Amino acid sequence: MPDTRFFETLTPLSVVDLASQIGGEVERGGDRIIGSVAPLSSADGGAIAFLGDRKFAAALAATKAGCVIVPSEAVASAPAESAVIVSRTPQASWAMASALLHRPITLDRPIAASEAAEDDTVVVEPGVVLGEGVRIGRGTRICANTVIGPGVQIGRDCVIGSNVTVGFALIGDRVKLYAGARIGEAGFGATGTASGVMDIPQLGRVILQDGVTVGANSCIDRGAYDDTVIGENTKIDNLVMVGHNCVIGRNCLLVANTGISGSVTVGDNVIFGGKAGVGDHITIGEGARVAAGAGVLANIPAGETWSGYPARPIRQFLRETVWLAKQASSKKAPKES
Repeated sequence: MPDTRFFETLTPLSVVDLASQIGGEVERGGDRIIGSVAPLSSADGGAIAFLGDRKFAAALAATKAGCVIVPSEAVASAPAESAVIVSRTPQASWAMASALLHRPITLDRPIAASEAAEDDTVVVEPGVVLGEGVRIGRGTRICANTVIGPGVQIGRDCVIGSNVTVGFALIGDRVKLYAGARIGEAGFGATGTASGVMDIPQLGRVILQDGVTVGANSCIDRGAYDDTVIGENTKIDNLVMVGHNCVIGRNCLLVANTGISGSVTVGDNVIFGGKAGVGDHITIGEGARVAAGAGVLANIPAGETWSGYPARPIRQFLRETVWLAKQASSKKAPKES
């Protein structure tokens, strides 16, 4: 279930009603009532999930979801206890179901700083807007013209810079967000439909643990369903992008212009040089180092240093670079006629 501090849960619907509105056909269990959406792995009897790729067939077989959306060829693999909706575009149908069952809580009424602050040591500068349900720990300063969305929880002794926006987020103690940082915007999720590309609702959160620093104009997207997590004492430079569902470990360093695609897992004490890029669903082991400008398209084992594009172990990269330079210099210049 999406966090009720950030998302409103709407009226439950029967499987038949859902199918009629999301472009699917009921295979079985049309009278079952569904009140939420969830991934296959965490769905319960009141939730609807979907199979978008054959590689998740095992998760489909093991799911506890009350209803699953599947392509026609996967109906036989669905658990007998689950209602089934057949769709040619299961992910798009699930996205439509998400919009029918959940809605982000909007900032319709700002609250006074006194309603949000733990005590009078909290400083809220001019132009700050606070949504309902915001809580701010003692000793924290919120700088001018910042917007804190409904339900956001901010710990003690934090500094939230000017012109920052924070939504759908839980923030620990001693966190620093520099000017222009964007925390909790919708992750980049889209899927194809018969009528074109559509956005997938993003129902997760951002969790910034104690001691995290986020540089100016950096962006950390909320999860698609699970959370985007930045571990304790990790330091993020200016103009860094962290995509949805990423889990970044403790004491990591992300230098300027680094871009981390969605669903990347990073161990503790990892360092990214400037303009490093990481493809989605990559795992980077503890203590690894990614050189500046590297493009990571494969998992990096713990403790290794990778460089180049596509990134590979730095010794291999250097050998290849030296060999290429020798080959280029050994070619004789063409004779003049």
